[in-house]
Amino acid sequence: MSYDTSNIFARILRGEIPNDTVAENEHALAFRDIRPQAPVHVLVIPKGAYVSYDDFAANASDAEIVGFHRLVAQVAQSEGLSLAEGSQGFRAITNAGAHGVQEVPHFHLHLLGGRPLGRMLQAG
Repeated sequence: MSYDTSNIFARILRGEIPNDTVAENEHALAFRDIRPQAPVHVLVIPKGAYVSYDDFAANASDAEIVGFHRLVAQVAQSEGLSLAEGSQGFRAITNAGAHGVQEVPHFHLHLLGGRPLGRMLQAG
């Protein structure tokens, strides 16, 4: 999967499509999912053009990697999901490629919580 500069997240980053921003730093943006699957469902995306988590981990600068992960922690805390703040927990999901059912070819992490989420995958 190659990076498509017209994907919806690239367009959000360019300001062409509005979003419900939760938090932002120099390297990443967090915003509410438009089709939430849990009471809290926030997407965290790097501002760089990375297709998947492995692409990001292999090719992003140290500053981008740290900035991204620090924003995830900030959002977990601000949204009441952080275990350190007494939350019951959350799930962080990233999908890659066809088998991972990735819908947008821009690396993104789903941060979900606010209720029991059940098993991650069905046995089978």
